[in-house]
Amino acid sequence: MATIDELIKVRLEKLEALKKLGVDPYPSIVRRDQTIAQALKLDGKNVAVSGRIMGVRGHGKIFFFDIHDETGKIQGVVKADACSPEAFRIAELLDIADFVALQGLVGKTQAGEASVFVSNLQILTKTLRPLPDQWHGLKDVEERYRKRYLDILLNSEVKKRLEVRSRVVDAIRDFLTDRGFLEVETPTLQPVYGGGLARPFVTRHNALDADFYLRISDEMYLKRLIVSGIEKVFEITKVFRNEGVDSDHNPEFTMFEAQIAYQDYSYGMDIIEEIIEYVALQTLGTTKFMFQGVEMDVKRPWPRYRVVEAIRQFTRIDPLEWKSVSAAKGAIQEMEDVAERKLAELKKMQSIGECIAFVFEEVVEAKLIQPTIIYDYPIEISPLAKKCDDPRFTQRFEMFAFGSELGNNYTELNDPIDLKKRFIEEKKREQAGFKEAHQTDSDYLEAIEHGFPPTCGIAIGVDRLIMLLTNAKSIKEVIPFPTLRPEK
Repeated sequence: MATIDELIKVRLEKLEALKKLGVDPYPSIVRRDQTIAQALKLDGKNVAVSGRIMGVRGHGKIFFFDIHDETGKIQGVVKADACSPEAFRIAELLDIADFVALQGLVGKTQAGEASVFVSNLQILTKTLRPLPDQWHGLKDVEERYRKRYLDILLNSEVKKRLEVRSRVVDAIRDFLTDRGFLEVETPTLQPVYGGGLARPFVTRHNALDADFYLRISDEMYLKRLIVSGIEKVFEITKVFRNEGVDSDHNPEFTMFEAQIAYQDYSYGMDIIEEIIEYVALQTLGTTKFMFQGVEMDVKRPWPRYRVVEAIRQFTRIDPLEWKSVSAAKGAIQEMEDVAERKLAELKKMQSIGECIAFVFEEVVEAKLIQPTIIYDYPIEISPLAKKCDDPRFTQRFEMFAFGSELGNNYTELNDPIDLKKRFIEEKKREQAGFKEAHQTDSDYLEAIEHGFPPTCGIAIGVDRLIMLLTNAKSIKEVIPFPTLRPEK
């Protein structure tokens, strides 16, 4: 089998041969009167189509080319006695992956295949490298992600996922704008990062001589807009979190977030279910679909559990019986479902609420396969959410499917005095070793001191929603260019 260098050498020789014929291998003007899908409907008519060669057969006085564009494929039949000598000479110098323009009559071959019987052709791009399946293919999964342009070209499933991705974003936007929401853009570079519990990426602004952070959320700015008098606002944007990379996490991901004045988290639960049901119907035409061998259904209403109820249901342990942090840690250490390596994290925890959250994340989350809403999270891990009647918990909910969180939502804390106390507690957690603690945002505190109406904030991790709708096991499958370790 020829090596890649040998294959490139042959193509370079053909490139030179084309130039000697006086042919421009990279023209800027393309004759394209029809897409391939349109041409396939024009039997007996002359057409002019363009596309990439994905298959070559024949020799001597006749060649068959499989031509693809974004709309479909058609066969090009090039006969020496049916086109000009120059056109046929060009055909002899074509390879798989080259781009060409064909003109001719649409008809069927004796085998019944729809074809363009070529009267003339032009080369549009002479490729220098063969496609991977011509030599050794894409070596492994990581190679697919590194050369995503080839992955999309050769793997129709990847392209289909990207098409679904586009429709998902459109559906979210349509749902909200039809209901009077205003779409906005907030800063990517932020002097204080906030709106989530995560570590940021840090960058330096030379002209301002100051550190800035790539946003981990757009929440704090959307809430400022609620203060400004805009009552329903949303953004679909990239956020960045300096965290691990796995099947559910990419450091750069797409987040939908909205803020709705004069509503609370009960409204939020309802509208989140509505949005996701609507998105499924718009993109798939149904609320039922398969994910990793399991039939999923996002039709409303979804099961809803308080955090402590979910822990009781799936572990038979009642965290409300824990009377001290030491008692909580002791009970957790005896649980079989908690991985030994995770127990080290318990040492950092200073409250029963943190222990409750730990058990939920380590034991319960993975068991939430069907779409489910979990609500009333401990106050210690919900610094921006309003308290419940039971002050140990907050009006916060998250939705889950296939064992992964799809979004974090809550009734916004609009009491600036209470929020200041929460920021102080977060600082203590940071000093105790919790690197994802929420930062104190004094400017935001001042903003809500001017008056912040009762408000519900909702969010959806767009990539994970697309994973669910496209049966993708890894988040990398639904991101056009996922973050990868640089090659050495």
